[in-house]
Amino acid sequence: MKQEQITSLENKIKKEYGNITGIIVLKDNNAAYESYFNQCSENDPIHIFSVTKSIISMLFGIALDKGCIKNLDEKVIDFFPNYQTRKREKTIQHVTIRNLLTMTAPYKYRFNPYPKYFSSDDWVISSLDLLGGNGKIGNFKYAPVIGIDILSGILVNATGKSVLEFAQDNLFSPLGISVDKNIYFQSKEEQLDFYQSKGANGWVADPKGTNTAGWGLSLTTMDMAKLGQLYLNEGHWNGRQVISDQWIFESTQVQSVWKARHLKYGYLWWVIDEAEHSYAALGDGGNAIYVNVKDKIVVAISSLFVPRVKDRIDFIKREIEPLFILCTG
Repeated sequence: MKQEQITSLENKIKKEYGNITGIIVLKDNNAAYESYFNQCSENDPIHIFSVTKSIISMLFGIALDKGCIKNLDEKVIDFFPNYQTRKREKTIQHVTIRNLLTMTAPYKYRFNPYPKYFSSDDWVISSLDLLGGNGKIGNFKYAPVIGIDILSGILVNATGKSVLEFAQDNLFSPLGISVDKNIYFQSKEEQLDFYQSKGANGWVADPKGTNTAGWGLSLTTMDMAKLGQLYLNEGHWNGRQVISDQWIFESTQVQSVWKARHLKYGYLWWVIDEAEHSYAALGDGGNAIYVNVKDKIVVAISSLFVPRVKDRIDFIKREIEPLFILCTG
């Protein structure tokens, strides 16, 4: 690529997308572009917010491949035999893993009760307490934080390992990704500081040690790019089938639709364009793993948290994809 094109792209990043910390573009399995901003480097993990959900999706694919989970239509409540439901609470009995993965499970809250939730000792049980209610199973209801942690509880009970341990053994280690430890917060201030941190290596866990499912994981930009390339490679990495190609295909197809926003959803992945089979893991602040199967391109963007950032998919489609497909295709 010509230097003036690089300069133009980076000037736009600094002017209009000032919270970005790193961008990596992989084209045809090779690094076509890699650059870092905001005094960050290739070694700095950044909190990826809801991109964490798509990593949880990967772990469920692996758990299915290993037989730890039989199928997605298993009832959620069956993984928590000691959990006591209320006598009149019947909806929760019918919620499946598939409902959680596709955001089609109902909850008893209209507004997220964050203070009560984060002050509890067990975020999985708190999520179960809020599952069900009068909502209809099958209707899309995006759960950004509360509720999605039930998936972490299922993974722990199904695999006999913590989410982090299971990820280290079966996903991170094969790809050369290092996530060292659980991260715990002693105060709200510590949690807010983590949102802006550079270089905090780990995965947030509740006081009982269960890792979060909807946020809380820190990865480097290259870690994110590797995960995108793993999916583009249909689950293969260095001669090993890390995740089945069937799971990758199924999880990135349209499984539910957020009708109010005209958004399509797979299993904790956003479906961008069905024709070119492009999809993305997206998180607050503009964190993104974008995969375009047709053009064999992966874009990873890490970002510090700021509210109301410019749309990253629009940025990728308008500024990055045409440039790198043209120059390397």
